[in-house]
Amino acid sequence: MRTTISIDDSLLDRAKHKAQELGQTLGQYVESAIQRDLVHAQSAVKVKLPVFTKGTGMRKGLNPSSNRALYDALDASGDLK
Repeated sequence: MRTTISIDDSLLDRAKHKAQELGQTLGQYVESAIQRDLVHAQSAVKVKLPVFTKGTGMRKGLNPSSNRALYDALDASGDLK
């Protein structure tokens, strides 16, 4: 698809030189740069959560679906200060 965009002259010159260094057309370079930016933006949303493989786990009798029970357990242990 063809389109027209406005780009700062110095930025355009740098992009042309970079495309030439990579053996690409300006269009190929701009397309790949946009693609990289969009993929990076999507991957920035992902959060890696820790996985615990050792330890005692949840305390017996504690209901993990109850915020109040969890809050009370923290408060009783003194960790909530």
